[in-house]
Amino acid sequence: MPSSRFDPSVTALLDASKHPLRAEIDALRAIILSADGSIVEGVKWNAASFRTTDWFATLNGPRQVKEPMIILHAGAKAKGLDLKDRIPDPDGLIKWLGNERGQIVLKDADDIKRKSPVLKALVKRWIDEMQ
Repeated sequence: MPSSRFDPSVTALLDASKHPLRAEIDALRAIILSADGSIVEGVKWNAASFRTTDWFATLNGPRQVKEPMIILHAGAKAKGLDLKDRIPDPDGLIKWLGNERGQIVLKDADDIKRKSPVLKALVKRWIDEMQ
């Protein structure tokens, strides 16, 4: 678990918010960071977010407390990418919110653990397609 790569500012934000899905968010943080060594974590949109050269994923914000969730995106501004047709998702985990924005909703910690390899592969493919 790459908790040593957790950004202290994200950890502080989550500590302060006492988010009810903290354990699940930490598990997702670890999965995303383990997908590629170039991924860096930070606070963006008042939530745990991830970037390589640009921001590409954001986890549950302070008001998103029903289920663990990843929003995959192509940064703050639309880039005209057609990721929807380039990201294989045989398990149907991504709910597409646009051509370059998708949402993955998970049930609980067990669901995250079960789907960890698939989530890691989706993140890796996402950042490969953004470059």
